[in-house]
Amino acid sequence: MAQVEARSHTIDQQDTNTTLDPSRRGRSVPEELVPSRYAVRVGDIEVLVVSDGVLPLPTTMLGHNADPADRAAWLDGMFLPPDTFDWSLNVIVVRSGAQTILIDAGLGLDPDLNLPRAGQLIRRLEAAGIDLGSVTDVVLTHMHMDHIGGLLVDGVKEQLRPDSRIHVAAAEIKFWESPDFSHAVMPQGFPDALRATANRFANEYRNHLWPFEEECEVAPGVVAQRTGGHTPGHCVVRVASGGDRLMFAGDALFAVAFDHPDWYNGFEHDPEEAARVRVRLLTELAETGSSLVATHLPFPSVGHVAVDGDRFRWVPVFWDY
Repeated sequence: MAQVEARSHTIDQQDTNTTLDPSRRGRSVPEELVPSRYAVRVGDIEVLVVSDGVLPLPTTMLGHNADPADRAAWLDGMFLPPDTFDWSLNVIVVRSGAQTILIDAGLGLDPDLNLPRAGQLIRRLEAAGIDLGSVTDVVLTHMHMDHIGGLLVDGVKEQLRPDSRIHVAAAEIKFWESPDFSHAVMPQGFPDALRATANRFANEYRNHLWPFEEECEVAPGVVAQRTGGHTPGHCVVRVASGGDRLMFAGDALFAVAFDHPDWYNGFEHDPEEAARVRVRLLTELAETGSSLVATHLPFPSVGHVAVDGDRFRWVPVFWDY
């Protein structure tokens, strides 16, 4: 633990005004037994992976088009429970030059769905010493509630800068005006909650939205690029500096995707296109050696992708203590 702290503190010393300041840990929030953040460098750009908690969901969500026996075998081989397991919820904070960028915002609070182990982002940002008032930009990979809900927590909007920019694909905004759930397979209550959260978000943050079509350079070395598939406006965020590369893949990639990229996730609004996007991104990551972080890969989800026969292989990085 002490070595992790020392490593993060070394990053912080490069700029005493940095918002990624772990020295404020514990001032108002007790130290956690299990770390909820992990710092990495991409050239001159700082990236902090922050856990919003976990989301317990039925295992059928991993591949509703898969043979149940094949899905059960995969779960057994991964030492995962057969019926319900915990999806990680990862968010990243990126500091490029004078800009501090929050990429996705976690679940927030939805008491109707009884998800008490998620929605931890705001207090964990505070524990990491990240002032919401320092966030210049927000990028939304898409507008599912576990990516925008943190911005709807009471008091959060008032803490953000009045000139903060929220970057989201125009196709995503359009989709949520009249969302199509006909190809998704979600647990009861989720479609209504997704729709209500997206509508509330669009209404509350309308004046902060900076929609883009296919690609948007948010800051030097930080580019959001629309992929579609999971939702029509789903995007990934690419971070590049000094020859280093990292992709935040949002919901384009799940843990099962490396072995079975053709399995449909229950939250995908266009499963066939989502599968094509998965293969394309996995192929790119394997070819380039870029680092990968994704919302629902096990925290801290930093790793690489390798080709393994006719499949892919997830290679987690060794934790840098």
